[in-house]
Amino acid sequence: MKKIRKAVFPVAGLGSRFLPATKAQPKEMLPIVDKPLIQYAVEEAVAAGITEMIFITGRNKRAIEDHFDKAYELESELEEAGKQKLLEQVRNVIPKHISCIYIRQSEPLGLGHAVLCARPVIGDEPFAVILADDFMDVSGQTLPVLRQMSDVYEYEGCSLLAVHDVPRANTKQYGIVSAHSYRPQLELVDGIVEKPQPEDAPSTLAVVGRYVLSPKIFEFLEGLGTGAGGEIQLTDGIAALMKAERVLAYRYDGIRYDCGSKIGYLKAMVAMGLKHPETANEFRQYLSDLQQGRNGED
Repeated sequence: MKKIRKAVFPVAGLGSRFLPATKAQPKEMLPIVDKPLIQYAVEEAVAAGITEMIFITGRNKRAIEDHFDKAYELESELEEAGKQKLLEQVRNVIPKHISCIYIRQSEPLGLGHAVLCARPVIGDEPFAVILADDFMDVSGQTLPVLRQMSDVYEYEGCSLLAVHDVPRANTKQYGIVSAHSYRPQLELVDGIVEKPQPEDAPSTLAVVGRYVLSPKIFEFLEGLGTGAGGEIQLTDGIAALMKAERVLAYRYDGIRYDCGSKIGYLKAMVAMGLKHPETANEFRQYLSDLQQGRNGED
């Protein structure tokens, strides 16, 4: 069984829901406390044993490449100033054994097309797909979500989709699967549809931004025409794939925040602010003061 060594990060989107903040910077570089979304996503991949990070980029995405590159001038200034802790943080943005590969998606033709762009680098290996604006938080000793999925893949040896239940009114925002029980936290997918209206949705089980995929998906993506929204949909490729191979839906342990939306982003910021060792105590007190009608000012 081949291990998952490669992850695809589709980061070419415009981030239009966060304009004007994303006019000149990628939405994936929006920070949660003191790290950008894309760094959290890469750290999750590293924790799953992935060593090759493949970024499918577009125009105005250079900041992502710069973030994971060496910053000679900044490191020199921090070193001269004796700011050793900050220097180590900058140097350890990504471990030295990790490779970063950047592929330009020439036009925004959808998630399926973005994944297809990675085919020359993926080859015939299974791989992960991570959507950085689906921020996954886990608590205590719970493994990161992609690590959970890579462990399941090593046992099951087939494509996996991270899923959770959503209100029926929200099915039009997601790929929705129909499935039947297979094992604890796993269901065998027998249908998938992109963004169905609530009355047409086969279930309320929504696919969120973590996938482990068989390389056979590329054959089906290559033959697809445009689907919902005039784009090449990954959902349509998965629908074709499951006629040839098993596809499992995995009910992950963790909390997902949709950081492509303002309210989801704010919720993630609060959740991580309450966990961060530098902010947790004071931030918790501030929120308590707000609840009690105090403004929290000194």
